[in-house]
Amino acid sequence: MQDAKNRIEAVLFTTGRFLKLEDLGKLASIGSTGYLKQVLLDLKEDYEKKNSALQIINEKDSWRLNIRKEFLYLTESLLSDAELDKPTQETLAIIAYRQPAVQSDVTHIRGNKSYDHIKKLKEEGFLTSEKFGRTRILKVSQKFYDYFDVVEDSLKTSLDAKKLFEEVKKDSKDL
Repeated sequence: MQDAKNRIEAVLFTTGRFLKLEDLGKLASIGSTGYLKQVLLDLKEDYEKKNSALQIINEKDSWRLNIRKEFLYLTESLLSDAELDKPTQETLAIIAYRQPAVQSDVTHIRGNKSYDHIKKLKEEGFLTSEKFGRTRILKVSQKFYDYFDVVEDSLKTSLDAKKLFEEVKKDSKDL
């Protein structure tokens, strides 16, 4: 069983995102779903017992290796130098909440600087866009979901996303 734990741990560490049970089984070369679940539960318990800064998280039928919340403050300085500055993140939040978002609507909310934000977000792979008359339709990409550790189905129902959207919208109007 230790070999299976090691394979699962390596896959979860390498991907850095939630993986569905069947995908995790394929990547770790474990065919039995029952056995895979048992190994995951044992691995999760191992992390809890050794009081590690890491933990195994299970949401619905997806699994991920993550940093415990109490240690996130250590990584904030690393993440503050992230590739996305705050205004760009706010533009991305508007697009994610409204998606599919019309670029002209986003620009109306965020101002003309949003064109630069959208360009950067497309270059970084967080957005896709397609022509829609004289404007564009914007959608978040899979990279967005992976990077921000968001489950696609729960994005709009998340209270935090709604709260952020309202705050950004209010702040944008104050400019």
